[in-house]
Amino acid sequence: RTSRSATLRISTSSSWAPSVSASTSSWELAGLSVATAVAEVYKLSEHTRVLIICGPGNNGGDGLVAARHLYHFGYKPFVCYPKRTAKPLYSGLVTQLESLAIPFVPVEDLPQDLSGQYDIVIDAMFGFSFHGTPRPPFDDLIQMLVSLSVVGDSAKRPPIVSVDIPSGWHVEEGDVSGGGIKPDMLVSLTAPKLCAKKFTGPHHFLGGRFVPPPISSKYGLELPPYPGTSMCVRIGKVPSVDISSLRENYISPELLENQVMPNPFDQFRSWFDEAVTAGLREPNAMALTTVNKAGKPSSRMVLLKGVDKQGFVWYVNNHHFKQLSIAVTSLQFCYSCLYWVLCRYTNYGSQKAHDLSENSNAALLFYWNEMNRQVRVEGSVQKVSEEESEKYFHSRPRGSQLGAIVSKQSTVISGREVLQQAYKELEQKYSDGSFIPKPDYWGGYRLTPNLFEFWQGQQSRLHDRLQYSQREVGGSTEWHIQRLSP
Repeated sequence: RTSRSATLRISTSSSWAPSVSASTSSWELAGLSVATAVAEVYKLSEHTRVLIICGPGNNGGDGLVAARHLYHFGYKPFVCYPKRTAKPLYSGLVTQLESLAIPFVPVEDLPQDLSGQYDIVIDAMFGFSFHGTPRPPFDDLIQMLVSLSVVGDSAKRPPIVSVDIPSGWHVEEGDVSGGGIKPDMLVSLTAPKLCAKKFTGPHHFLGGRFVPPPISSKYGLELPPYPGTSMCVRIGKVPSVDISSLRENYISPELLENQVMPNPFDQFRSWFDEAVTAGLREPNAMALTTVNKAGKPSSRMVLLKGVDKQGFVWYVNNHHFKQLSIAVTSLQFCYSCLYWVLCRYTNYGSQKAHDLSENSNAALLFYWNEMNRQVRVEGSVQKVSEEESEKYFHSRPRGSQLGAIVSKQSTVISGREVLQQAYKELEQKYSDGSFIPKPDYWGGYRLTPNLFEFWQGQQSRLHDRLQYSQREVGGSTEWHIQRLSP
């Protein structure tokens, strides 16, 4: 096992020099961090081919691991590893890549201009511990990246991603000569090195989650928190974006009339199950739109929670008339149903409740971005029975029950402390585990659909749109499928 030692200076006035020892787990964390940062910025649909140039030391190990993760993310990595280290850990990483049929490209086979063959170039040659002048072939490889980084139009060249520090830079003083690599992305590992202050590219990430709290406290490190389970976090100034240039060229299976189910409820269930199976975060999240008697629309994100043969059901807080905010809390499905019920339990005095009392029509929109799918649902809304609302209210966690009582939904309050104090008082009142009564103003609504639209994103904006609408045929209501122009 190898060890990764680091002497990092965080500012010009202070330094810290802990010894950070790790096994190959440090490579795994670092390589995954690099791959995750690349995937966050450079979308697979536009940047498929990735060249990883690996040096003989720890940075090279990081690059080898990043290549493996990028492969599993769907990218096509190519590895240039001219000076292979004979140690078993390095050889094992090479064997892993070879087992995945990831190509190793000799230096002499690289084109002088990398723009035509690669969409991203990852610089994993030298890290903070390197000193002196790079020897062949790394001197030529660095010059190749220098030439690439001075191309005027960044849209016509592959972006350069440097691991920890740009190869050839001084760990503290940065690009001393001014003629070094100018990467588009820097992925600092453990903590930013002092030279990172000289980085001027648009994307700076911190990766690894290496530093334990005692080290941070001992050396006064102020490292940003990592979001959720992510292995990287963006630091520094977020680059400005030309909104008009933001676009995705969707790649999806075709949605054909002879492939969908004749009943839209069954088709919805099929897509919903696929979204759940795919591990999407909150696949039951949806936009709910209502319109009041003056014709003013109002939309909000809510969570789908209930389904039965009468329609879609949700629960609301109706203590005070305000804007409709639906929070769906329970999803059930009856396979013998003719209809679905979207259940959302909320306050009957909310704006949503007010809107629905004036206009019972509403619309729902599910958007599953990772699957390039949308589902629109339109229909009429009615209240659910008091018994149904009561049953659902007491199936919720006690904290949610107390929160429903505390929140006079959409009313103006002076500050968050008002909610916290009211909640604390109720928590003490019911601390003995006694029964929490459902407020009279809290209950559910049911939406019975009369129209569905299933949308599947396709290339060149030639999206698939299949609409289900109801028709009277022989005295009965049937669903009719039509294709809509995108």
